[in-house]
Amino acid sequence: MEWTLATGLRWLFDSERGVSDRLLPRWIFLRALGLIYYSAFFSLVFQIRGLIGPHGILPAGEYLQAVAERFGHAAYWYAPTLLWFSSSARMLAGICWVGMIASLLLVLNLWPRGMLAICSVCFLSFVSAAQEFSGYQSDGMLLEAGFIAMFFAPAGFRPGWGEESRPSRASLFLLVWEGFRIYFESGIAKIMGGDPQWRNFTALDEYYQNGPLPTWIGWYMQHLPHWFHAAMSFGTLALELVLAWMMFLPRRIRIVCFFIVTPWQIGIILSANYTFLNYLVLVLGFLLLDDRFVLPYLPRFMKESYLATKEAKPLAAPIPENKWRKKFREQFSALKLALTAVMLTWIYYVTLAEMVWMVKPLPLPTSPVSALEPFRIANRYGLFAVMTRGRFEIEFQGSDDGQTWLVYPFRFKPQDPSKAPGIYAPYQPRFDWNLWFASLSSWRQEPIVLRTEQSLLRGDRDVLLLFAGNAFPHASPRQVRAVIWRYWFTTPTERHSQGLWWRRQQLGLYAPTLEREADGRIVVLEWPPVTQPRE
Repeated sequence: MEWTLATGLRWLFDSERGVSDRLLPRWIFLRALGLIYYSAFFSLVFQIRGLIGPHGILPAGEYLQAVAERFGHAAYWYAPTLLWFSSSARMLAGICWVGMIASLLLVLNLWPRGMLAICSVCFLSFVSAAQEFSGYQSDGMLLEAGFIAMFFAPAGFRPGWGEESRPSRASLFLLVWEGFRIYFESGIAKIMGGDPQWRNFTALDEYYQNGPLPTWIGWYMQHLPHWFHAAMSFGTLALELVLAWMMFLPRRIRIVCFFIVTPWQIGIILSANYTFLNYLVLVLGFLLLDDRFVLPYLPRFMKESYLATKEAKPLAAPIPENKWRKKFREQFSALKLALTAVMLTWIYYVTLAEMVWMVKPLPLPTSPVSALEPFRIANRYGLFAVMTRGRFEIEFQGSDDGQTWLVYPFRFKPQDPSKAPGIYAPYQPRFDWNLWFASLSSWRQEPIVLRTEQSLLRGDRDVLLLFAGNAFPHASPRQVRAVIWRYWFTTPTERHSQGLWWRRQQLGLYAPTLEREADGRIVVLEWPPVTQPRE
């Protein structure tokens, strides 16, 4: 067969000429991706109004209005979100419920490409308007995987195993490429970040207690000997910088890579709550496998269903077709192929350029990179470049007399020293998560803290629902303050004798103490001391 440019494009981007031995890994990946999308929307249903609702901490309506005033009509590109139509509480709940329904239909294998498009649009609508509540690498990872998966998924309303719409080589490569970059770019970030803890192999000595939301398993791992943490530090760098390249090697080596990265991700899931991040990286690893490897592990009924697609079928008689319909179908197919090639090549260029720039600022064209940036479908990653050296927690307290201060209890953050840290992932408590980042910085750089204080003084119901309880159920307090604590895991001896999981020490005010006066005005009662940002 003569090899032409058109033939090469079809071989690379056309699903009809896609790989025939990845149907089972694709089926598993898409079901898992649907569950991950569901977890993201399910988490938002209970939080979105308190985060960005009309009476939330950072109202989306105010943000979009400011974007429109600055950028004019270009604002729709810089903030691609359905919330331009409305940012009401009903609209916010609506995108969550629509996203949940679409993700479940994706799990059920009903019109997977359409359901992926709906999930992507709904999740992007939140991310584009959530400001500080969506500045996480995990959000970009999900949007990137979900967008590429639209080209990876089989066509049709009930595609089954997708034998007639196989995974295109380009989409499969880009999903494996994303998994590789999450590892490799994180390794590069650790080297380029200059944190001596990675060079000295001490980065994980206090990692389990200092992360955003530790687990009780992390408490036990924290007390393992230093040689274990040093070995894990070395193993992390080896996996991210060297072993990750196995993803692009022949079949047997890819399978070995799968059996390295899978238990690694499971260990991270058990020892820390990183929302859906590690679940997504875990399921990307299944794309390293093929049908021949997966088939023996399937239940009998699934195995029989899959093998039935491989049986020879009688050729169907060709259906007569009008010339104009045939010509239209051919032109539409060519247009779809061209758009697919442009989009996937664009994503590859942007992600490759971002990775190159991490090492050396080469003069590559930046316009394609900046054009895709608002959509978060081609990202740069770099997890744990610098390790935090302490655990700090912000706590909100209210008072009616300035003497007795009652605490607003959190749902997920460490607060009660006697309460064991739980396992919540893939559920993502964005409010609790953001407060951990805020504790490492100054209140002037973290507007959510002062805005939360104001909401508590007003008694805003949506914000109060972000907490586990309301210390002032009958009327909002006259004064609210945010104090900062430092936390440590207890030692095994302390745990055994006192029953405590944490030790803590109050360090003072984190943000200004606010007071609500009789006329409703909110004034500053006390300013916090000037402190350096914590790491």
